[in-house]
Amino acid sequence: QVQVAESGGGLVQAGGSLTLSCSASGITFRTIAMGWHRQAPGKEREMVAIINSGGGINYAESVKGRFTISRDNVDNALYLRMNSLEPGDTAVYYCNYMGYEGTRRVDYWGQGTQVIVST
Repeated sequence: QVQVAESGGGLVQAGGSLTLSCSASGITFRTIAMGWHRQAPGKEREMVAIINSGGGINYAESVKGRFTISRDNVDNALYLRMNSLEPGDTAVYYCNYMGYEGTRRVDYWGQGTQVIVST
Protein backbone atom coordinates (compact mmCIF):
# COMPACT_ATOMS: atom_id res chain seq x y z
CA GLN A 1 0.00 0.00 0.00
CA VAL A 2 1.40 3.38 -1.01
CA GLN A 3 1.61 5.95 1.74
CA VAL A 4 2.62 9.56 1.15
CA ALA A 5 3.44 11.92 3.99
CA GLU A 6 4.39 15.61 4.03
CA SER A 7 6.21 17.46 6.78
CA GLY A 8 7.83 20.80 7.42
CA GLY A 9 4.86 23.14 7.47
CA GLY A 10 4.37 25.76 10.12
CA LEU A 11 3.97 29.42 10.94
CA VAL A 12 6.47 31.85 9.45
CA GLN A 13 6.66 35.61 9.06
CA ALA A 14 6.47 37.20 5.65
CA GLY A 15 9.88 37.17 4.03
CA GLY A 16 10.87 34.00 5.82
CA SER A 17 11.64 30.53 4.52
CA LEU A 18 10.43 26.98 4.98
CA THR A 19 11.38 23.65 3.51
CA LEU A 20 8.70 21.04 2.99
CA SER A 21 9.56 17.37 2.73
CA CYS A 22 7.61 14.46 1.35
CA SER A 23 8.25 10.76 1.56
CA ALA A 24 6.48 7.80 0.06
CA SER A 25 6.52 4.16 1.02
CA GLY A 26 5.21 1.10 -0.72
CA ILE A 27 5.86 2.43 -4.19
CA THR A 28 5.57 -0.34 -6.74
CA PHE A 29 4.55 1.77 -9.69
CA ARG A 30 6.62 3.56 -12.29
CA THR A 31 6.84 7.18 -11.20
CA ILE A 32 6.56 9.71 -14.00
CA ALA A 33 6.42 12.87 -11.94
CA MET A 34 6.17 14.26 -8.43
CA GLY A 35 4.72 17.53 -7.43
CA TRP A 36 3.59 20.02 -4.84
CA HIS A 37 0.14 21.54 -4.85
CA ARG A 38 -1.62 23.85 -2.43
CA GLN A 39 -5.11 24.80 -1.41
CA ALA A 40 -5.89 28.06 0.32
CA PRO A 41 -9.13 28.56 2.27
CA GLY A 42 -12.03 29.05 -0.09
CA LYS A 43 -9.94 28.36 -3.17
CA GLU A 44 -9.36 25.42 -5.46
CA ARG A 45 -6.24 23.30 -5.22
CA GLU A 46 -3.52 24.60 -7.52
CA MET A 47 -0.22 23.28 -8.81
CA VAL A 48 2.85 24.82 -7.21
CA ALA A 49 5.70 22.85 -8.76
CA ILE A 50 6.18 19.58 -10.60
CA ILE A 51 9.32 17.64 -11.43
CA ASN A 52 9.17 14.81 -13.93
CA SER A 53 11.24 11.66 -14.21
CA GLY A 54 13.56 13.35 -16.69
CA GLY A 55 14.25 16.22 -14.32
CA GLY A 56 12.07 18.74 -16.10
CA ILE A 57 10.46 21.26 -13.77
CA ASN A 58 7.41 23.49 -13.97
CA TYR A 59 6.49 26.19 -11.47
CA ALA A 60 3.38 28.22 -10.98
CA GLU A 61 4.02 31.81 -12.04
CA SER A 62 3.29 33.04 -8.53
CA VAL A 63 6.21 31.10 -7.03
CA LYS A 64 8.86 31.33 -9.75
CA GLY A 65 12.13 32.64 -8.38
CA ARG A 66 11.04 32.01 -4.78
CA PHE A 67 10.35 28.27 -4.56
CA THR A 68 12.61 25.38 -5.54
CA ILE A 69 11.47 21.80 -6.00
CA SER A 70 13.96 18.97 -5.72
CA ARG A 71 13.97 15.23 -5.30
CA ASP A 72 16.11 12.43 -3.99
CA ASN A 73 16.01 9.58 -6.48
CA VAL A 74 17.45 7.11 -4.01
CA ASP A 75 14.55 7.16 -1.58
CA ASN A 76 11.91 8.92 -3.71
CA ALA A 77 11.83 11.89 -1.37
CA LEU A 78 10.54 15.22 -2.58
CA TYR A 79 11.31 18.68 -1.25
CA LEU A 80 10.07 22.23 -1.67
CA ARG A 81 12.28 25.07 -0.55
CA MET A 82 10.17 28.19 -0.10
CA ASN A 83 11.91 31.55 0.20
CA SER A 84 10.55 35.09 0.46
CA LEU A 85 7.24 33.78 1.68
CA GLU A 86 4.19 36.00 1.32
CA PRO A 87 0.83 35.92 3.10
CA GLY A 88 -0.65 34.74 -0.20
CA ASP A 89 1.36 31.53 0.15
CA THR A 90 -0.74 30.53 3.15
CA ALA A 91 -2.34 27.20 2.30
CA VAL A 92 -2.30 23.49 2.93
CA TYR A 93 0.49 22.02 0.81
CA TYR A 94 0.07 18.56 -0.68
CA CYS A 95 2.61 16.20 -2.16
CA ASN A 96 1.62 14.11 -5.16
CA TYR A 97 3.23 11.09 -6.81
CA MET A 98 2.12 10.34 -10.36
CA GLY A 99 2.79 7.19 -12.30
CA TYR A 100 1.62 4.00 -13.94
CA GLU A 101 0.82 0.61 -12.48
CA GLY A 102 1.11 -1.39 -15.64
CA THR A 103 -1.03 0.62 -18.03
CA ARG A 104 -3.17 2.16 -15.32
CA ARG A 105 -2.52 5.79 -14.47
CA VAL A 106 -2.27 6.37 -10.71
CA ASP A 107 -1.95 9.34 -8.40
CA TYR A 108 -1.11 9.21 -4.72
CA TRP A 109 -1.54 12.15 -2.38
CA GLY A 110 -0.46 12.96 1.13
CA GLN A 111 -2.69 14.43 3.81
CA GLY A 112 -1.13 17.86 3.50
CA THR A 113 0.90 20.15 5.71
CA GLN A 114 -0.27 23.60 6.76
CA VAL A 115 1.79 26.67 5.93
CA ILE A 116 0.78 29.99 7.46
CA VAL A 117 2.59 33.17 6.52
CA SER A 118 1.93 36.10 8.83
CA THR A 119 2.39 39.80 8.05
